[in-house]
Amino acid sequence: MQAFDFWMRYPDYLANEILDEFERSREPHLLAIAKQIFEDGEPDLRHVPMTRYLFGAFEPLDNALAILRAVDLIRVRRRGQPGHVQQHVYLLTRRGRQAMADLATAAEELKWYRDRAALVSTIAGGRGGTALKKRQYLQEKYASTELSKPIGRITEDVRARLNNLLEEVGA
Repeated sequence: MQAFDFWMRYPDYLANEILDEFERSREPHLLAIAKQIFEDGEPDLRHVPMTRYLFGAFEPLDNALAILRAVDLIRVRRRGQPGHVQQHVYLLTRRGRQAMADLATAAEELKWYRDRAALVSTIAGGRGGTALKKRQYLQEKYASTELSKPIGRITEDVRARLNNLLEEVGA
């Protein structure tokens, strides 16, 4: 969940992952998505800093998740033994799915969160949290951030990379 949250809050890192996927697949729609992130000004407008702790980007989720759980919008399953939880699995309930659809219809600006969560999920694939954190640590700025400090941005590097790829494909 923390790795997903990171990509939601750091559009420049998400765009970088999308460019990685583009370079592997050469699917033009991926390049268009990364370009749109920058055209919409997301790296500035949607950036919400996260702090780097021992295992990467971290934000306490308990309060927000408790509210969602209290009204049965999500369920949380834990894998492992009591006292040694290895994985948390977050499940969106039918009621949660309906609430998400209703909110996206009622307020156009909230649709972005639904659509972005779907994009982050696609980029993450079936990888678990450990694998996603390893991907995030491949970025020097992320890996070199001091513990307990906000993770730095890579906006200009990704913008330059995007522009080079756009030139390369003649877009």
